[in-house]
Amino acid sequence: MRSTQRSIIIVAFDGLQPAQATPALMPNLAAFANDGVAFDNHHAVYPSVTRINAASMVTGRHPGGHGIAANMLVMRDFDPYNAFSAMEPTLAKVALKTPVMLSPTLADTLSRHGREYVAVGTGTSGNAYLHNPNAARVGGATIHPDFCLPPALHSEITRRFGDWPGEGETNADRLARAVDIMTEYVLAERKPAVSFLWFSEPDHAQHAHGVGAAVSARALREADEQFGRLLSWLSANGMDADTDVMVVSDHGYSTIREVVDIETLLRDAGFPPGDEAGGVTVATNGGSTLFYAHGSDATTADRLASWLMGQRWCGAIVASDAVGRIEGALPASLIGVQGRRAPDLAMSFRWDSRANDAGFLGYVFSTGGGAELGQHGSMSRHEMRNALFARGGGFKRGARVQSPTGNIDLAPTILELLGMSGEAMDGRVLSEALADGGAMDWQTTTHRAERRFDDGTYRQSVTVSTVGNTTYVDEGNADFSPS
Repeated sequence: MRSTQRSIIIVAFDGLQPAQATPALMPNLAAFANDGVAFDNHHAVYPSVTRINAASMVTGRHPGGHGIAANMLVMRDFDPYNAFSAMEPTLAKVALKTPVMLSPTLADTLSRHGREYVAVGTGTSGNAYLHNPNAARVGGATIHPDFCLPPALHSEITRRFGDWPGEGETNADRLARAVDIMTEYVLAERKPAVSFLWFSEPDHAQHAHGVGAAVSARALREADEQFGRLLSWLSANGMDADTDVMVVSDHGYSTIREVVDIETLLRDAGFPPGDEAGGVTVATNGGSTLFYAHGSDATTADRLASWLMGQRWCGAIVASDAVGRIEGALPASLIGVQGRRAPDLAMSFRWDSRANDAGFLGYVFSTGGGAELGQHGSMSRHEMRNALFARGGGFKRGARVQSPTGNIDLAPTILELLGMSGEAMDGRVLSEALADGGAMDWQTTTHRAERRFDDGTYRQSVTVSTVGNTTYVDEGNADFSPS
C-alpha cells in the first residue's frame, strides 16, 4: 500500500478534447502532460454528458451503478413519470426521499479513513452537488458560486472572498476566483487528502460559440492560465513532492449538424406522455435521449424502438433488462447503463467524422443548441474520447499510456495512491501509469444488431474495449439501408 500522507489534486477542464492540449492553446497543460503521463486512449462514460461523468469520477462506477443516468433523467424512486435536470436544489429534494447516489463517493470512503475531500466547482450546480452529497454527514465540502455543502460554508466563503463573479462570454473571472479559493483556503488551511477543482471552460464557450471558435480558443487559454497559477502556487509552497496532480475532462465534443425536436416528433407519432398507458417519458441529453415507457411496458418499448430505428437521425440504441430483448437493440449492460435507474431505452444520435470550419472532427444530431455550435452526449468517438494527464511522485515521468482508460478509473487509482481501500468499483487502478507499474493487455470488440422493415434495414454497431473486467465504450453508431 502507498502513503496515506500524500495528497491528490484533480483538475477538470469541462469539455476538453485531447487535441486541444497543445503548446499554442494550453502551454501550461501541454508542458504538464509532456513531463508526466498522457493517457492517449481515455474514455468518458455514456451518455457523454457532464453530471454522470462527474459521478463516475468520484464513485468509480458506470451510470448503472451510481444511479445518475444522465444530466436529464427520470428517477422512478423519486418521481416515476417526470424527467428532471440533475441540478441543485432538485437533487436536495431527491435526497429527502431517496439516496441521490447508489454508490459511495470518494468523500464517503475518505471519511472512513479519517481524511477529507473538498471540491471547488464553477460548472453546474448539479455537477458540484454530486461530488459529495453526504457532506453534512461524512465531512468534507463542496464550494460552488450558488451554494456550498455543508450549506453554512457558503456565507464564510462569500465573506472571505466576496461575491462570485457572474458568467461572461468566457468564465475567466469565475475560474480565477475558484483558484483563489482552492489555494488560499482549501489547500492552505484544510489540507484535504483529495481536492477537486472544476473549470467550466471550454464547455461554456463551446456550447455558445462552437468548437474551435475564437471565443472558445480564448477560453482555453484563460483556463490554462489559471491551471498555471495553481501549479506555481504548489511549487512556491513546497507541495510538489507530496502531491499528485491529475487533469481530466468529462467528455469530448462534436459540432451540431441539426437540431431534432424529438419529444414533439414522438407525440406526433402517437406516443402519449409517460404517465399514460402506452406512454413514454422523454429525457433529452444533447447528443442522446433516454426513454422511459409507462410501467416499463415491453410492448411500448418495442414499438418505440421500431419507430426510432426508422428515423434518419437515429444512431445506436440499447435496451434495459426491464423491457427484455428488443430486436435491433443491444443490451444496456454492454455499455454500463444497466441498473436500478436505467432508462428503458437509450438512443445516441447518428454522428459522423467530418471536420468543422476550425478543423475539429465530429458532427452530430442534437436535441438542443444550434447548427454549427458545440454539443456532446452521444456515442460518437469524438465525444467518448476525452483527456487525462497526470504528474507527481506516484506516476511515471514522460510516459504515454496506450491501453484503454476511463473516468471510472479515477476513484480506484486515487485510493491506491493514498493507500486506502474502498468498495468494489467498475473502474480499475491505472497501474500501468504508476511509478512502479507495467504494461496492460486489452481487447476491443464490436457488437452488432439489426432489424428488418418493409422499407429497409436498421443496422447498428457498438465497439467496446476491455482491460480485465473493466469496460470502456469506444463508439456506437447506426444506419438505415433502404430496401
